[in-house]
Amino acid sequence: MRPRALQAALLLLTSVTLTACGGFGTVSGTGDKGFIAGDGVVQVLPKEDRERPGELSGDTLDGDELALSDFAGKIVVVNVWGSWCGPCRAEAPALADAAADLAEDDVRFLGVNLRESSVENARAFAREFSIPYPSIVNDGDTLLAFAGTLPVQSVPTTVVVDEEGLVAARVLGEVSRSTLVGIVDEVRDR
Repeated sequence: MRPRALQAALLLLTSVTLTACGGFGTVSGTGDKGFIAGDGVVQVLPKEDRERPGELSGDTLDGDELALSDFAGKIVVVNVWGSWCGPCRAEAPALADAAADLAEDDVRFLGVNLRESSVENARAFAREFSIPYPSIVNDGDTLLAFAGTLPVQSVPTTVVVDEEGLVAARVLGEVSRSTLVGIVDEVRDR
């Protein structure tokens, strides 16, 4: 292969790799809010700085309608994921464990599936990792619910909504079970 052709091929490969999961491309419906790589940064807001997200609703992987407002009065952990995303696959067992553990404390989980080539890929992911909570299929505008609060800028991102329906915390990137349980405890105590 000629040097210029090799350079072009390497550049294309690098570009595809960077945009595959949490990269720099813009997702339909997010306007100029391009997605960036998440590095696990945790942000917990004091109660006085929390804001209500926009309407978050859609059809689940099973075709049922579901909205964040259906969980009114509960702490809700919202996880944005894709079956094609390596960090999403890595954190899936921790999220499933945390959802089971925190259910005893009346904490609910809601997934938001993003950029799938088919709903069946998302269903297979949920089966593979025994995800015990529902996921909404992103319709392109779903994530705009967080635009005025702590926006979802990478995949995966996890947002914690407090009992009053206000965005209380966000993790950009992969989250561990212990970190997530600690965040929920902190949100509950503030």
